[in-house]
Amino acid sequence: MAAFIQKLFKSRKSAKPAPKEADSPTQAPVEDTRTTQRDKQLEALGGQATQDELADLAINGVTADIRLSAAQKLTDPESLQRVQKQAKGRDKGVYQIAKQALQALKEARDLEADTARKIQKLIISAEEQANSEDTKLFEARLDALLGQWQPVESSATAEQTQQFLEAVHRCRQRLQDIESELAESLRHEEQQRQREETLSLLEDTLEGLKSRTTDLPSLSSLDALQRTQENRWLEATRDTDVGKQEQKAYETHMQSLRHYLGAVRRLSQAEDTISQLSELFNSGEPTSQEHREQGKTLLKNIDWPEGFPLPQALESVRKLAGKRPDTPPVQKDTQEQQALSDDLKNLIEKLESALEAKQFRESRQLLKSAQNQFKQLDRRHARPFQARMQLLAGQFRELSDWQGFATEPKQIALCEQMEYLANQPMEPEAKAERIKELQTEWRELGGSSDRTLWTRFKAASDKAFEPCKAYFEAKSGLKQANLEKRQAICDELETFLTQANWDNVDWKGAERIHQTARQEWKQAWPVEFRDNRQVQKRFDELLRQLEKPLDEERRRNETLKQEIVEKAQALVEHEPLQEAMNEAKALQAEWKAIGITRHREDRKLWQAFRKACDLIFERRDAQRNARHQATELADQTASEVLENLDSDATPESDEAIQQALTRIQSIDMGALSDALKDRVRAKRQDLQEKLKAVRLTQKIGHWQHLIEARKNGGIVPSEIPDHWHRLVAGQTALPAQELVIRAEILGGVESPADEQQRRMEIQVKRLSAGLGNSDQQPDPLQEIEQLVAQWCLQPFEEPVDSSLASRLNNALMAAASN
Repeated sequence: MAAFIQKLFKSRKSAKPAPKEADSPTQAPVEDTRTTQRDKQLEALGGQATQDELADLAINGVTADIRLSAAQKLTDPESLQRVQKQAKGRDKGVYQIAKQALQALKEARDLEADTARKIQKLIISAEEQANSEDTKLFEARLDALLGQWQPVESSATAEQTQQFLEAVHRCRQRLQDIESELAESLRHEEQQRQREETLSLLEDTLEGLKSRTTDLPSLSSLDALQRTQENRWLEATRDTDVGKQEQKAYETHMQSLRHYLGAVRRLSQAEDTISQLSELFNSGEPTSQEHREQGKTLLKNIDWPEGFPLPQALESVRKLAGKRPDTPPVQKDTQEQQALSDDLKNLIEKLESALEAKQFRESRQLLKSAQNQFKQLDRRHARPFQARMQLLAGQFRELSDWQGFATEPKQIALCEQMEYLANQPMEPEAKAERIKELQTEWRELGGSSDRTLWTRFKAASDKAFEPCKAYFEAKSGLKQANLEKRQAICDELETFLTQANWDNVDWKGAERIHQTARQEWKQAWPVEFRDNRQVQKRFDELLRQLEKPLDEERRRNETLKQEIVEKAQALVEHEPLQEAMNEAKALQAEWKAIGITRHREDRKLWQAFRKACDLIFERRDAQRNARHQATELADQTASEVLENLDSDATPESDEAIQQALTRIQSIDMGALSDALKDRVRAKRQDLQEKLKAVRLTQKIGHWQHLIEARKNGGIVPSEIPDHWHRLVAGQTALPAQELVIRAEILGGVESPADEQQRRMEIQVKRLSAGLGNSDQQPDPLQEIEQLVAQWCLQPFEEPVDSSLASRLNNALMAAASN
């Protein structure tokens, strides 16, 4: 305040400069002080100065270089803001440095925030792509994400990097799945094409064979065609779905080809016999029954398929076999023949039912019995059954062909699977189980007439089971050891139950015993089923005895926890909130002290208890949030007021300062943060000091006016302050010279040399009066006001000297400056 008063009266002081001789003695000490201060500031600037110290140097440095250097070293945002505010309008260089540094910090924060947002966005994009159903340009989008991540990877936290890499890993797995699906789709398409070509080739081949009327085809070429198309179809149907119609068409064509190939093979094998019979028939010589039976047997064995042209050689054999014998057959007993016919009729009905049901084994047995029965009939009784027997034999051959066709690829596949299993290092239990599964599948196929396939399957089974033998031998000993362990567990349980005092037992320990017993019981496996029966019954009974008191204790504890839940739920709306929170914390401690409970029930109770506690503490969080929002709003309002006051011109008049104080006082201090409170208090104190200084200036100016008016002849009574009469009431009237000397003493101004003696006397009087009144320290300004009041109000016997008035004004100014 003193500096402000000195600045205010600067023009008046300059009107009466002090002599040069008086100034020169004080100039050197001031310069020395400034040099010392500069050296100290340079030393602080060159050392390890804190941000606050640098801010003070940037504001109060004695030289511009010091202020600029200190400002350049500042990095703390708050210190920079303080320096920028203080330097505004005072030090342009420091202001610009602080402003640029704050802008650079802001840009760095913005860049960091932008990078953080970009990182988070990339993580979200990677996770969305990992879960996306859109596979279009999947790999290109993944590569783009990886390219965008590379520049920001160094700025990501370890957790963010892990999240992104996990999402990328899922994307790559998804990409592999997409590529696998595409490859699988192409494989299925290729298999479909191969199947279509196979069916077309088979169909064309069969049509060509049916239209061939001359020579027979090459047996080796037909055999090669069959094998290649079988393998081709097997590969084209592996691990894929084949339509029923498509599979049926293949099986029909392949069955016809196999039947034809088999007939050609048998025809080739019987070539000599056919040649002999053909020559006998063509020679026209009489044929015996033996020749005809030989021809029939030959035709039956060759079994030439229908729909294909019969070779010329077989045509002669067929005619030979159909020629009547020269001697009539021997007639058999009529009743016996009729009984055989009735039995054959029943067998044929059963055979037809079996063939219709596709029962291969039953059909084979019934057909064999029917053929034996048919051979015992004479020609008259056999004739009605001949066509039906031929039809049923053909139907059985079809069923046999279909059975062989359907089972042979599966049996070959089972052989391949067993051979593959034999070479795989597997856990013996799993391997043995798989061997059983494959053997079961083989039996369900009805076995195989092909001994080569059965031998192959049996050898692969034995080889696969060989490593399991040692395991199962060792397992037998392990079962006995596990049985003994289980017996020991039962003995320990029984001992515990016998010795337990349920009125004072460690319930958690008892529960651990229960859990450990069950766990060790499971670990003691495998055991022999028969030997384990009695031990298992004993263990179950001991567990029931242990579980009964445990369940009772669990239910008691669950009741206690339910009561705690109800108490917590009652606290949700309880007021005051602090009391509710304290009680909730106490309930949490009680909850932890409660003993064992059932896991599922405890989880339900805990969820209810946790929910109630969360609701209680959410009320606290809501209040905090509300206070925080109120503080933010109040801080924003206060900051706007302070910024407006700082940006406006400094108020100089009483009215302007009062208006600024009114705006400051309108701020709600209760909701402000501590930092804003300090700023508001500082601003209010600054304005109050300014207001006090302005009013003091106005008051002193008015006093000086009255002093001058008194000197010039008189004072207008209305200009005299009302309280001045009370100030001078009861005061001893002092001469004008003494009033001035007293004012000079109060203002610390030297009196003229000829009045020094008088001044000393007055000082002694004041000292004596002060010693007698030590409890109350007088206000110098109030004392000088009393002197001015006496000057203006009391009449003097002689006219007032103008020099005395000037001295009084000087003393008044000096007192105000102190």
